[in-house]
Amino acid sequence: MRRSRPLTRTVFRLGLLGVCWPALVSTATAQQAIELDTVTIDAARNPAGGNGGAQVTPGDGEGGGLETRGYVAKAAAVGTKTETELKKVPQTVNVVSREQLEDRNVQSLSEALTYTPGVRVGAFGFDPRFDSFYIRGFDTVYNGVYRDGLRELTGNFSIFKTEPYGLEGVTILKGPSSVLYGGGSPGGIVNLVSKRPTDAPFREIETQFGTNDRYQGQFDASGPLGDSDNVLYRLTGLARSADTDVLSVPDDRAFIAPALTLRSDDRNTHLTVLGEYSNITTGGNATYFNENGRTTDLESGDLAFGDFVQKQARIGYEFEHRFDESLTVRQNLRYAHIDADVKYASIYALSPDGLRASRSTGRIVDDLSSFAVDNQAEAKFDTGPVKHTLLGGLDYNYVDVNDKIGLGVAPDLDLAALNYGAQRIDSPALTFADATTQQSQTGLYLQDQAEYNRVVLTLGGRYDWLASKRFDFINGPDASGRQDDENFSYRVGLAYLFDNGISPYVSYSTSFAPTIGRSASSAPFKPTRGKQEEIGIKYAPDDLNLTLNAALFRIRQTNVLAQDPDNLNFQIQRGEVRSQGVELEATTSLMAGLNLTAAYTYLDLEITAGDNEGNVPSGIPAHQISVWSDYTVQGGPAAGFGFGGGLRYLGESWGDDVNTFHNDGRLLVDAMVSYDFGKANPKLDGVFAQVNAKNLFDKREDACQAGYCYRDEGRSVIGSLRYRF
Repeated sequence: MRRSRPLTRTVFRLGLLGVCWPALVSTATAQQAIELDTVTIDAARNPAGGNGGAQVTPGDGEGGGLETRGYVAKAAAVGTKTETELKKVPQTVNVVSREQLEDRNVQSLSEALTYTPGVRVGAFGFDPRFDSFYIRGFDTVYNGVYRDGLRELTGNFSIFKTEPYGLEGVTILKGPSSVLYGGGSPGGIVNLVSKRPTDAPFREIETQFGTNDRYQGQFDASGPLGDSDNVLYRLTGLARSADTDVLSVPDDRAFIAPALTLRSDDRNTHLTVLGEYSNITTGGNATYFNENGRTTDLESGDLAFGDFVQKQARIGYEFEHRFDESLTVRQNLRYAHIDADVKYASIYALSPDGLRASRSTGRIVDDLSSFAVDNQAEAKFDTGPVKHTLLGGLDYNYVDVNDKIGLGVAPDLDLAALNYGAQRIDSPALTFADATTQQSQTGLYLQDQAEYNRVVLTLGGRYDWLASKRFDFINGPDASGRQDDENFSYRVGLAYLFDNGISPYVSYSTSFAPTIGRSASSAPFKPTRGKQEEIGIKYAPDDLNLTLNAALFRIRQTNVLAQDPDNLNFQIQRGEVRSQGVELEATTSLMAGLNLTAAYTYLDLEITAGDNEGNVPSGIPAHQISVWSDYTVQGGPAAGFGFGGGLRYLGESWGDDVNTFHNDGRLLVDAMVSYDFGKANPKLDGVFAQVNAKNLFDKREDACQAGYCYRDEGRSVIGSLRYRF
């Protein structure tokens, strides 16, 4: 039984077939008369100082935020907010480049991170509502996702959804990072790098078709606007109609992202405006009913009342002005808004005779507005033989979220007929909760990167002021309130640069995250705090496109909430979690057409104080191994033919925090084949086909977290046809 589709979605399918496919064929045929010059894509210089910018030609001096060569990253500003080679950053930084996103045909942020060491994806099984992942054992979704160096502030269900086609890359900074970014997860942060205008003209159109009735069309265009190379544009768009493994969960999306760069003749002043609008429909409940501690084949949701519709938009700019080689000022600013309307039905019990299932309903309506600005001043100077890069900044974040909730009941489900979608399910009134939360954070930070011969010393400190207000419109003033916090964070790191590309380093860093709420005595909770010791080695030879990274780390998070033993309806801050382990990563892209990324993670997690003391947090395996490689034939009759694949191994993990049962280990296989038609016929230059299979052998095992079990996503196969010109 498939999800019923309205007429408009059928028309959408025909539109893709009728417009995109003839366009690809006709443009390829038209090259019989028109010879196109070879295009080299160079990105416009990133003016932000934050991690951004399209992939650039290495060594051309134009790669401000992110510099990659194929899969291999050379520089990413996420670690220092300055243009710094990764070998000088005294913390682990992982990068998923644009080329890797394309080779794996990544469809979500979670999928983008599946081959990154230290990142656990899929702890909640298949759930397209949110990108869910842990870094070094700590949840990062609510307070660790950034876009172009500015935090994506979130609400209850109003969490920004990421379209990977609009990204130039993803950078991951491991460990506590509050010294530069304020409140966040002790595991690290994920920074999304938006596509930006390019100096050289670039255009592509693409169609995709796949399992679960997947139909998608997308385009990307960039280059100078008019005759002036001081004004550059980029316009990226996508439309998709698709189902998923779960009957009541679609995967529909419309996405448009304009960008505009203005720059002076001397290139000392840059202004880049970045925008986005997305309209996304997925499901409010993607789970299966649990019985005896495991999933059943009963989908808990219902397509008659199950759509999760989210409309999101952002607009902002990145400004930079260089006074001279020594002094640069920047300002990054963004306003964003989310309207989320979540509807869901849920099975909560089966009748004794096993013929009917009792169900409840829920509706959540979130309205979120956020504002973020980061002001920076960077000075480069020498004190004797020591070279300094001094960065000072003042940033501000504000979010206003209104959250309305309604709860109700749905008609019983007939388990013999499985009459999903056949009964009317009314929306409950939004009377269970109606509250507005306002949070603001102001941070003042200073960082010095001091270089003496081969030694790089990084020192940084930051002070934050936080304020939270809650207005409860149902339960009245007694349930409302205000909470203020202050916090100092710092980082110290030391790296040594050998001539052969080896750079050992050691660092100590701290983090915090505000904790909203009060104890039984009405005392406000203090922020949770994290601290990390990390020692590692990076290898990045100048004459080989290769990076090898190894890191040992220990993170301790304190002030974690635990149940109050004297008042079970309240919590106290006595919890502590320790995470320690090792991460190994190798990445290379060779001129012979070979790409490779491989990673291993060993993670030792323990609840060292509070509830379940001595146990291991659930859903996070101790061992993870991943390998992805692809190869494109360079010559002969098979020139242009590419193939690749990946293995993802997840070891055993606990299914609950009491540690009473395990999630089994699992091995998942991905695969890819591609063909560049231009290698066979120059008149077809730019036409490229690719087929990707994720979870090739369709393993759909349980993934249990905190005692509740979910199911892994099954096999998906997507074919794409692209034309670049």
